[in-house]
Amino acid sequence: MFKRREILKHLTALPLVGGVTTLATGPLQAKSLLSPARDYFKELGVRTFINAAGTYTSMTGSLMLDEVKEAIMYATQDYVILDDLQDKVGERIASLVKCEAATVTSGAASAITLGTAGVLTGMDEVKAGQLPHLKGTGMKTEVIMQKAHDIPYAHALKNCGVNVIFVETAAELEKAINKETAMMFFVNANNFDGKIQVEEFVKIAKKHNIPTMNDCAADVPPVENLWKYTQMGFDLVCFSGGKGLRGPQSAGLLLGKKEYVAAARLSAAPRGNTVGRGMKVNKEEILGILAALEYYLSKDHEQEWKMWENQIAHIQSAVKDIDGLKSTVDVPPIANHVPTLNISWDTNKVKISGDGVKEELRNGHPSIEIAGGGENSVSITTWMLVPGQERIVAKRLGEALTKASV
Repeated sequence: MFKRREILKHLTALPLVGGVTTLATGPLQAKSLLSPARDYFKELGVRTFINAAGTYTSMTGSLMLDEVKEAIMYATQDYVILDDLQDKVGERIASLVKCEAATVTSGAASAITLGTAGVLTGMDEVKAGQLPHLKGTGMKTEVIMQKAHDIPYAHALKNCGVNVIFVETAAELEKAINKETAMMFFVNANNFDGKIQVEEFVKIAKKHNIPTMNDCAADVPPVENLWKYTQMGFDLVCFSGGKGLRGPQSAGLLLGKKEYVAAARLSAAPRGNTVGRGMKVNKEEILGILAALEYYLSKDHEQEWKMWENQIAHIQSAVKDIDGLKSTVDVPPIANHVPTLNISWDTNKVKISGDGVKEELRNGHPSIEIAGGGENSVSITTWMLVPGQERIVAKRLGEALTKASV
Protein backbone atom coordinates (compact mmCIF):
# COMPACT_ATOMS: atom_id res chain seq x y z
CA MET A 1 0.00 0.00 0.00
CA PHE A 2 1.34 3.40 -0.95
CA LYS A 3 1.76 5.86 1.89
CA ARG A 4 1.68 9.63 1.61
CA ARG A 5 5.36 10.19 0.78
CA GLU A 6 5.28 7.54 -1.94
CA ILE A 7 2.12 9.00 -3.45
CA LEU A 8 3.55 12.51 -3.44
CA LYS A 9 6.73 11.16 -5.05
CA HIS A 10 4.70 9.63 -7.86
CA LEU A 11 2.59 12.77 -8.21
CA THR A 12 5.62 15.00 -8.60
CA ALA A 13 6.74 12.85 -11.51
CA LEU A 14 3.59 13.77 -13.44
CA PRO A 15 3.62 16.65 -15.93
CA LEU A 16 2.11 19.68 -14.23
CA VAL A 17 -0.30 22.18 -15.76
CA GLY A 18 1.62 25.03 -17.27
CA GLY A 19 4.91 23.17 -16.83
CA VAL A 20 5.45 24.51 -13.30
CA THR A 21 7.58 22.10 -11.26
CA THR A 22 8.32 24.10 -8.13
CA LEU A 23 7.96 22.25 -4.85
CA ALA A 24 7.49 25.40 -2.76
CA THR A 25 4.50 25.28 -0.45
CA GLY A 26 2.29 27.93 1.08
CA PRO A 27 -0.80 29.92 0.19
CA LEU A 28 -1.80 31.12 -3.25
CA GLN A 29 0.42 28.88 -5.33
CA ALA A 30 -1.24 28.76 -8.73
CA LYS A 31 -0.11 25.29 -9.83
CA SER A 32 1.31 23.10 -7.08
CA LEU A 33 2.97 19.72 -6.74
CA LEU A 34 -0.50 18.23 -6.48
CA SER A 35 -1.77 19.66 -9.79
CA PRO A 36 -3.26 17.06 -12.13
CA ALA A 37 -1.89 16.25 -15.57
CA ARG A 38 -5.22 17.03 -17.23
CA ASP A 39 -6.69 20.50 -17.65
CA TYR A 40 -10.24 19.54 -16.70
CA PHE A 41 -11.69 23.05 -16.83
CA LYS A 42 -10.40 23.52 -20.35
CA GLU A 43 -11.76 20.12 -21.40
CA LEU A 44 -15.16 20.97 -19.99
CA GLY A 45 -15.24 24.50 -21.35
CA VAL A 46 -15.51 26.04 -17.88
CA ARG A 47 -14.10 29.56 -17.55
CA THR A 48 -11.41 30.19 -14.95
CA PHE A 49 -10.59 33.68 -13.72
CA ILE A 50 -8.44 35.86 -11.51
CA ASN A 51 -10.35 36.49 -8.29
CA ALA A 52 -10.08 40.14 -7.25
CA ALA A 53 -13.58 40.05 -5.75
CA GLY A 54 -13.34 37.99 -2.56
CA THR A 55 -14.42 34.72 -0.98
CA TYR A 56 -17.80 34.32 -2.65
CA THR A 57 -19.31 30.85 -2.66
CA SER A 58 -20.54 31.48 -6.21
CA MET A 59 -16.89 32.02 -7.18
CA THR A 60 -15.83 28.82 -5.36
CA GLY A 61 -14.43 30.58 -2.30
CA SER A 62 -10.66 30.42 -1.97
CA LEU A 63 -7.73 28.42 -3.31
CA MET A 64 -6.77 25.63 -0.95
CA LEU A 65 -3.28 25.63 0.51
CA ASP A 66 -0.80 22.98 -0.57
CA GLU A 67 -0.75 21.84 3.07
CA VAL A 68 -4.50 21.25 2.81
CA LYS A 69 -4.17 19.32 -0.45
CA GLU A 70 -1.47 17.14 1.09
CA ALA A 71 -3.72 16.37 4.06
CA ILE A 72 -6.56 15.50 1.72
CA MET A 73 -4.32 13.20 -0.33
CA TYR A 74 -3.08 11.56 2.86
CA ALA A 75 -6.67 10.89 3.99
CA THR A 76 -7.49 9.04 0.76
CA GLN A 77 -5.14 6.17 1.61
CA ASP A 78 -6.89 4.49 4.53
CA TYR A 79 -10.28 3.87 6.11
CA VAL A 80 -11.18 5.26 9.54
CA ILE A 81 -14.33 5.38 11.65
CA LEU A 82 -15.85 8.78 10.89
CA ASP A 83 -16.89 9.52 14.47
CA ASP A 84 -13.43 8.61 15.76
CA LEU A 85 -11.86 11.08 13.37
CA GLN A 86 -14.37 13.80 14.25
CA ASP A 87 -13.68 13.19 17.95
CA LYS A 88 -9.92 13.50 17.65
CA VAL A 89 -9.90 16.39 15.17
CA GLY A 90 -12.53 18.18 17.25
CA GLU A 91 -10.34 17.88 20.33
CA ARG A 92 -7.32 19.19 18.42
CA ILE A 93 -9.25 22.14 16.94
CA ALA A 94 -10.78 23.05 20.30
CA SER A 95 -7.32 23.18 21.88
CA LEU A 96 -6.02 25.34 19.03
CA VAL A 97 -8.81 27.92 19.22
CA LYS A 98 -9.22 27.88 23.00
CA CYS A 99 -12.79 26.62 23.34
CA GLU A 100 -14.44 23.64 25.02
CA ALA A 101 -15.34 21.66 21.91
CA ALA A 102 -15.39 21.73 18.13
CA THR A 103 -16.62 19.72 15.18
CA VAL A 104 -16.11 19.95 11.43
CA THR A 105 -19.25 20.68 9.43
CA SER A 106 -20.11 21.03 5.75
CA GLY A 107 -19.75 24.80 5.76
CA ALA A 108 -20.91 27.53 8.12
CA ALA A 109 -24.58 27.10 7.15
CA SER A 110 -24.37 23.46 8.17
CA ALA A 111 -22.83 24.55 11.47
CA ILE A 112 -25.86 26.78 12.05
CA THR A 113 -28.32 23.96 11.37
CA LEU A 114 -26.46 21.36 13.39
CA GLY A 115 -25.85 23.74 16.28
CA THR A 116 -29.53 24.67 16.36
CA ALA A 117 -30.44 20.98 16.30
CA GLY A 118 -28.14 20.32 19.24
CA VAL A 119 -29.71 23.09 21.29
CA LEU A 120 -33.19 21.73 20.55
CA THR A 121 -32.55 18.03 21.17
CA GLY A 122 -29.80 17.87 23.73
CA MET A 123 -28.44 14.32 23.86
CA ASP A 124 -31.82 12.75 23.08
CA GLU A 125 -31.45 10.60 19.95
CA VAL A 126 -35.22 10.20 19.62
CA LYS A 127 -35.67 13.96 19.44
CA ALA A 128 -32.85 14.22 16.91
CA GLY A 129 -34.85 11.88 14.68
CA GLN A 130 -37.98 14.01 15.05
CA LEU A 131 -36.53 17.22 13.62
CA PRO A 132 -37.76 19.35 11.89
CA HIS A 133 -41.18 18.37 13.31
CA LEU A 134 -41.35 20.02 16.72
CA LYS A 135 -45.05 19.82 17.55
CA GLY A 136 -45.78 17.41 20.37
CA THR A 137 -42.12 16.56 20.98
CA GLY A 138 -41.52 18.71 24.04
CA MET A 139 -38.79 20.62 22.23
CA LYS A 140 -38.81 24.40 22.23
CA THR A 141 -39.96 26.06 19.04
CA GLU A 142 -38.53 29.60 18.77
CA VAL A 143 -35.23 31.30 17.95
CA ILE A 144 -34.88 35.07 18.44
CA MET A 145 -32.77 37.29 16.20
CA GLN A 146 -32.60 40.95 15.26
CA LYS A 147 -34.50 42.02 12.17
CA ALA A 148 -31.32 43.70 10.93
CA HIS A 149 -29.61 40.28 11.02
CA ASP A 150 -32.11 38.56 8.75
CA ILE A 151 -29.70 37.46 6.03
CA PRO A 152 -30.51 34.63 3.57
CA TYR A 153 -28.21 32.20 5.39
CA ALA A 154 -30.39 32.47 8.49
CA HIS A 155 -32.66 30.03 6.67
CA ALA A 156 -30.33 27.39 8.11
CA LEU A 157 -32.18 27.88 11.41
CA LYS A 158 -35.50 27.03 9.80
CA ASN A 159 -34.18 23.67 8.64
CA CYS A 160 -34.78 22.55 12.21
CA GLY A 161 -38.44 23.61 12.15
CA VAL A 162 -38.16 26.58 14.49
CA ASN A 163 -40.09 29.81 14.22
CA VAL A 164 -37.76 32.81 13.95
CA ILE A 165 -38.88 35.74 16.10
CA PHE A 166 -37.58 39.11 14.95
CA VAL A 167 -36.84 42.00 17.31
CA GLU A 168 -35.20 45.40 16.94
CA THR A 169 -34.42 46.73 20.41
CA ALA A 170 -33.11 45.29 23.65
CA ALA A 171 -36.49 45.89 25.24
CA GLU A 172 -38.22 43.95 22.45
CA LEU A 173 -35.69 41.15 22.85
CA GLU A 174 -36.35 40.74 26.56
CA LYS A 175 -40.09 40.85 25.96
CA ALA A 176 -39.85 38.17 23.27
CA ILE A 177 -38.11 35.66 25.56
CA ASN A 178 -40.57 33.03 26.78
CA LYS A 179 -40.84 29.32 27.61
CA GLU A 180 -40.58 28.44 23.90
CA THR A 181 -37.32 30.32 23.34
CA ALA A 182 -34.68 27.76 22.42
CA MET A 183 -31.85 30.06 21.36
CA MET A 184 -30.79 33.59 20.44
CA PHE A 185 -29.02 33.95 17.07
CA PHE A 186 -26.54 36.69 16.11
CA VAL A 187 -24.96 37.50 12.73
CA ASN A 188 -21.55 38.97 13.43
CA ALA A 189 -21.22 40.71 10.06
CA ASN A 190 -24.36 42.72 10.86
CA ASN A 191 -23.28 43.78 14.33
CA PHE A 192 -23.37 47.50 13.57
CA ASP A 193 -26.61 47.24 11.59
CA GLY A 194 -28.65 46.19 14.60
CA LYS A 195 -29.53 48.18 17.68
CA ILE A 196 -28.27 45.45 20.03
CA GLN A 197 -24.49 45.15 19.83
CA VAL A 198 -22.68 41.90 20.39
CA GLU A 199 -21.70 42.35 24.06
CA GLU A 200 -25.19 43.46 25.11
CA PHE A 201 -26.73 40.56 23.18
CA VAL A 202 -24.69 38.03 25.14
CA LYS A 203 -25.39 39.82 28.42
CA ILE A 204 -29.15 39.63 27.89
CA ALA A 205 -28.94 35.96 26.97
CA LYS A 206 -26.92 35.13 30.09
CA LYS A 207 -29.42 37.03 32.23
CA HIS A 208 -32.23 34.78 30.96
CA ASN A 209 -30.13 31.60 30.65
CA ILE A 210 -30.74 31.33 26.89
CA PRO A 211 -28.14 29.62 24.64
CA THR A 212 -26.57 31.86 21.99
CA MET A 213 -25.08 31.28 18.56
CA ASN A 214 -22.91 33.66 16.53
CA ASP A 215 -22.60 33.28 12.75
CA CYS A 216 -18.98 34.34 12.07
CA ALA A 217 -18.74 32.71 8.64
CA ALA A 218 -16.60 35.43 7.03
CA ASP A 219 -14.91 36.76 10.18
CA VAL A 220 -11.38 35.47 9.64
CA PRO A 221 -9.19 37.53 9.56
CA PRO A 222 -8.37 38.69 12.16
CA VAL A 223 -7.07 35.49 13.71
CA GLU A 224 -8.26 36.50 17.18
CA ASN A 225 -11.87 36.05 16.12
CA LEU A 226 -11.38 32.29 16.26
CA TRP A 227 -11.57 32.51 20.05
CA LYS A 228 -12.90 36.02 20.72
CA TYR A 229 -16.60 35.16 20.61
CA THR A 230 -16.54 31.88 22.50
CA GLN A 231 -14.54 33.64 25.21
CA MET A 232 -17.07 36.49 25.11
CA GLY A 233 -19.73 33.99 26.15
CA PHE A 234 -21.38 32.68 23.00
CA ASP A 235 -22.35 29.04 23.44
CA LEU A 236 -21.83 28.26 19.75
CA VAL A 237 -19.84 30.02 17.01
CA CYS A 238 -19.86 29.11 13.31
CA PHE A 239 -17.05 29.67 10.80
CA SER A 240 -16.59 28.92 7.13
CA GLY A 241 -13.58 26.76 6.34
CA GLY A 242 -13.21 27.80 2.72
CA LYS A 243 -12.82 31.56 3.08
CA GLY A 244 -9.99 33.19 5.03
CA LEU A 245 -8.79 29.84 6.39
CA ARG A 246 -8.28 28.53 2.83
CA GLY A 247 -9.50 25.07 3.69
CA PRO A 248 -11.98 22.98 1.70
CA GLN A 249 -14.80 25.18 0.43
CA SER A 250 -17.34 22.60 1.60
CA ALA A 251 -16.07 22.54 5.20
CA GLY A 252 -16.86 24.67 8.24
CA LEU A 253 -16.39 24.78 11.99
CA LEU A 254 -18.84 24.65 14.88
CA LEU A 255 -17.11 25.81 18.06
CA GLY A 256 -18.40 26.20 21.59
CA LYS A 257 -19.69 24.45 24.68
CA LYS A 258 -19.20 20.69 24.94
CA GLU A 259 -22.83 19.96 25.69
CA TYR A 260 -24.09 21.69 22.54
CA VAL A 261 -21.36 20.47 20.18
CA ALA A 262 -21.87 16.89 21.35
CA ALA A 263 -25.62 17.25 20.88
CA ALA A 264 -25.11 18.75 17.42
CA ARG A 265 -23.19 15.62 16.44
CA LEU A 266 -26.34 13.55 17.01
CA SER A 267 -27.86 15.21 13.95
CA ALA A 268 -24.74 14.87 11.79
CA ALA A 269 -23.56 12.07 9.52
CA PRO A 270 -23.10 9.13 9.75
CA ARG A 271 -26.44 9.04 11.58
CA GLY A 272 -29.13 8.66 8.94
CA ASN A 273 -32.50 9.63 10.37
CA THR A 274 -31.56 13.23 11.06
CA VAL A 275 -31.93 16.74 9.69
CA GLY A 276 -28.18 16.90 9.05
CA ARG A 277 -27.63 13.62 7.18
CA GLY A 278 -27.20 15.42 3.86
CA MET A 279 -24.56 17.70 5.41
CA LYS A 280 -21.89 15.00 5.36
CA VAL A 281 -18.20 15.82 5.56
CA ASN A 282 -15.69 13.17 4.55
CA LYS A 283 -12.39 12.26 6.13
CA GLU A 284 -10.53 14.26 3.49
CA GLU A 285 -12.38 17.47 4.34
CA ILE A 286 -11.98 16.88 8.07
CA LEU A 287 -8.20 16.57 7.82
CA GLY A 288 -8.13 19.37 5.24
CA ILE A 289 -9.72 21.92 7.54
CA LEU A 290 -7.45 20.85 10.40
CA ALA A 291 -4.39 21.42 8.20
CA ALA A 292 -5.78 24.78 7.07
CA LEU A 293 -6.37 25.91 10.64
CA GLU A 294 -2.93 24.81 11.82
CA TYR A 295 -1.29 26.69 8.96
CA TYR A 296 -3.41 29.79 9.52
CA LEU A 297 -2.53 29.96 13.20
CA SER A 298 1.20 29.61 12.50
CA LYS A 299 1.69 32.11 9.69
CA ASP A 300 2.87 35.72 9.85
CA HIS A 301 -0.36 37.71 9.70
CA GLU A 302 1.39 41.10 9.74
CA GLN A 303 3.49 40.17 6.73
CA GLU A 304 0.44 38.96 4.86
CA TRP A 305 -1.42 42.18 5.65
CA LYS A 306 1.48 44.26 4.31
CA MET A 307 1.41 42.21 1.11
CA TRP A 308 -2.31 42.92 0.67
CA GLU A 309 -1.74 46.64 1.26
CA ASN A 310 1.06 46.72 -1.31
CA GLN A 311 -1.07 44.89 -3.86
CA ILE A 312 -3.97 47.29 -3.32
CA ALA A 313 -1.64 50.28 -3.62
CA HIS A 314 -0.30 48.96 -6.92
CA ILE A 315 -3.80 48.64 -8.37
CA GLN A 316 -4.83 52.04 -7.02
CA SER A 317 -1.82 53.67 -8.67
CA ALA A 318 -3.05 52.49 -12.08
CA VAL A 319 -6.25 54.56 -11.86
CA LYS A 320 -5.48 57.45 -9.50
CA ASP A 321 -4.71 59.99 -12.24
CA ILE A 322 -7.92 59.44 -14.21
CA ASP A 323 -9.95 62.68 -14.23
CA GLY A 324 -13.28 62.41 -12.42
CA LEU A 325 -12.33 59.24 -10.54
CA LYS A 326 -12.09 58.79 -6.78
CA SER A 327 -10.42 55.84 -5.05
CA THR A 328 -10.19 54.99 -1.36
CA VAL A 329 -8.76 52.07 0.56
CA ASP A 330 -11.04 50.89 3.35
CA VAL A 331 -11.09 47.94 5.74
CA PRO A 332 -14.54 46.66 6.78
CA PRO A 333 -14.60 46.60 10.60
CA ILE A 334 -16.06 43.08 10.67
CA ALA A 335 -16.52 40.35 8.06
CA ASN A 336 -14.15 40.30 5.09
CA HIS A 337 -11.81 42.39 7.22
CA VAL A 338 -9.18 43.02 4.54
CA PRO A 339 -7.91 46.08 2.62
CA THR A 340 -10.52 46.92 0.00
CA LEU A 341 -10.12 49.34 -2.90
CA ASN A 342 -13.34 51.24 -3.55
CA ILE A 343 -13.47 53.16 -6.83
CA SER A 344 -16.18 55.56 -8.00
CA TRP A 345 -16.34 58.09 -10.82
CA ASP A 346 -18.24 60.92 -12.44
CA THR A 347 -20.03 59.30 -15.39
CA ASN A 348 -19.85 62.59 -17.27
CA LYS A 349 -16.09 62.15 -17.36
CA VAL A 350 -15.74 58.36 -17.28
CA LYS A 351 -18.43 57.05 -19.57
CA ILE A 352 -18.91 53.51 -18.37
CA SER A 353 -20.99 51.95 -15.61
CA GLY A 354 -19.65 49.85 -12.78
CA ASP A 355 -21.36 46.84 -14.29
CA GLY A 356 -19.74 47.73 -17.61
CA VAL A 357 -16.29 47.67 -16.04
CA LYS A 358 -17.04 44.30 -14.47
CA GLU A 359 -18.18 42.89 -17.81
CA GLU A 360 -15.12 44.20 -19.62
CA LEU A 361 -12.76 42.59 -17.11
CA ARG A 362 -14.81 39.38 -17.07
CA ASN A 363 -14.86 39.02 -20.84
CA GLY A 364 -11.19 39.83 -21.40
CA HIS A 365 -8.20 37.51 -21.23
CA PRO A 366 -7.44 36.44 -18.65
CA SER A 367 -10.89 36.81 -17.15
CA ILE A 368 -10.99 38.88 -13.95
CA GLU A 369 -13.78 39.07 -11.38
CA ILE A 370 -14.19 42.16 -9.19
CA ALA A 371 -16.93 43.19 -6.78
CA GLY A 372 -19.35 46.11 -6.53
CA GLY A 373 -20.89 47.42 -9.71
CA GLY A 374 -24.01 49.40 -10.47
CA GLU A 375 -23.98 52.89 -11.93
CA ASN A 376 -20.49 54.19 -11.23
CA SER A 377 -18.44 52.15 -8.79
CA VAL A 378 -16.54 48.90 -8.27
CA SER A 379 -14.52 47.40 -5.43
CA ILE A 380 -11.48 45.17 -5.38
CA THR A 381 -9.74 42.97 -2.83
CA THR A 382 -6.43 41.18 -3.31
CA TRP A 383 -6.44 38.51 -0.59
CA MET A 384 -7.61 35.83 -3.04
CA LEU A 385 -5.01 36.70 -5.69
CA VAL A 386 -2.00 34.60 -6.54
CA PRO A 387 0.93 36.97 -5.87
CA GLY A 388 1.76 38.76 -9.12
CA GLN A 389 -1.81 38.80 -10.38
CA GLU A 390 -2.24 42.29 -8.94
CA ARG A 391 -0.16 43.55 -11.89
CA ILE A 392 -2.61 42.01 -14.36
CA VAL A 393 -5.59 43.46 -12.48
CA ALA A 394 -3.98 46.91 -12.35
CA LYS A 395 -3.19 46.93 -16.07
CA ARG A 396 -6.61 45.72 -17.19
CA LEU A 397 -8.56 47.97 -14.82
CA GLY A 398 -6.50 51.01 -15.80
CA GLU A 399 -7.07 50.27 -19.48
CA ALA A 400 -10.84 49.85 -19.05
CA LEU A 401 -11.30 53.09 -17.12
CA THR A 402 -8.85 55.12 -19.21
CA LYS A 403 -10.55 54.05 -22.43
CA ALA A 404 -13.88 55.22 -21.04
CA SER A 405 -12.60 58.61 -19.88
CA VAL A 406 -13.11 61.75 -21.98
